[in-house]
Amino acid sequence: MGRLRYDGTSDPILIEDSTLAHLKIVIATKLRRQESFMMTWLPITDGPDQRATVWIHPAIPLQFGFDAAAPAAIDPHLIAEMMKSLNATGELVLDHLVAPR
Repeated sequence: MGRLRYDGTSDPILIEDSTLAHLKIVIATKLRRQESFMMTWLPITDGPDQRATVWIHPAIPLQFGFDAAAPAAIDPHLIAEMMKSLNATGELVLDHLVAPR
C-alpha cells in the first residue's frame, strides 16, 4: 500500500502502489501545467471521514511513497481515462480505483 503525503501535515492517503503510480503521472501532468484540481477518494482508515476531498495545487507539497522498490507497470489507457475524467469535471474521483474497505 503506497502513501500520498499531502501538505506535509496531514496523515498520508493510502493508495495501492499501481494506482498511486498512475496518479503520480496524472498529478504531475496537471501541476506541470499549473492546473489545480480537486481529488476525492474513500479513505481506507476507520476514521470519521467516509469520503475525503483535497485541493491539489502546485504550491502544496506532495510526496509519493511506494512499498515496492520496482516501478509499477503503467497502463496508458488508464492514464488517458483519468485525464479525460479530470479535464471534463475538474475533479479526480478515485472511488473505482481504490480497493474497497
